[in-house]
Amino acid sequence: MLFVIQCEDIPNGLELRQATRPAHLDYLKTQDAHILGAGPFLDAEEKMVGSLLIVDFPSEAEARTFAENDPYAKAGLFASTSIRRWRWGIKPPAGL
Repeated sequence: MLFVIQCEDIPNGLELRQATRPAHLDYLKTQDAHILGAGPFLDAEEKMVGSLLIVDFPSEAEARTFAENDPYAKAGLFASTSIRRWRWGIKPPAGL
């Protein structure tokens, strides 16, 4: 099942994001088989202010566990996180 995980950073969270980023990227590498796409949200000054991930997990509970184990989440970077079931409608990757 596909899920979109949308995370908004805490105010002035850029320093925490940058300090935690190497661990975050290492974590994503360990979960590569589940990730279809990911990247940061940017503000008007091109500074990272959140995250968007498209993931494939058998259940929402597993997607939630994935999100909760992200070093960004564990460090308290996110003010909010939403996880929603999603269907790829336009230009899905091969095999979906």
